[in-house]
Amino acid sequence: MTASIRTARRRPEDRPDEILSAAMEVFSEKGFAAARVEDIARRAGLSKGAVYLYFDSKVAMLKALVEQSAGRIANAASTLSLMGADDDPEQAYRAILKMALTALSDPEISAAPRLVLSEAGRFPELAQFYRKRVIEVGRTAMGHLIRTGRRNGRFRDVADEAAVLAFIGPVVAQMMLSTVFRLDDDPELDPGDLADAIADIVLNGLKPRSVNDA
Repeated sequence: MTASIRTARRRPEDRPDEILSAAMEVFSEKGFAAARVEDIARRAGLSKGAVYLYFDSKVAMLKALVEQSAGRIANAASTLSLMGADDDPEQAYRAILKMALTALSDPEISAAPRLVLSEAGRFPELAQFYRKRVIEVGRTAMGHLIRTGRRNGRFRDVADEAAVLAFIGPVVAQMMLSTVFRLDDDPELDPGDLADAIADIVLNGLKPRSVNDA
């Protein structure tokens, strides 16, 4: 089947996702800097002009890929924080950590975030977008959770930023260790079990101390 026939049979509403899928493949193979819109169009079976109808640049494509992956995770974290902070901040913390570790342990989901991390130094626009759209959303969600837990007596008095970083660090580390730095003999870790273990370590440091522990 030729590219023109494939294109003719496509539904227009499907094309953005097809373009983004092709873009991720090309970015992964060639690197973001070396990738060309022509390459992406060819991979998607479209003309270069057709691609520009949906995305005005490869930067716009990568931003859209981030929205589909890390952006959705950040939004979910924000929702879970707002819903669970007042009732059970510990359970909300565990749920957010498990969700993030499970999602970002999937190479397909973490592909766009990993690409941004690798290219951030050369493309400040991407770095700023990721900072605002993903990192700050996640930091705000976790900061709200920590402050609410402290206010209702479920967490002890700790530095908000340190507590937030204690959450972000393991998530980023697991994402990189399970993908970019993975070795053939690495043990298979269940993301849910890992999230529970990390949460136990962190939360035992957040819970109020008894008089004897002070």
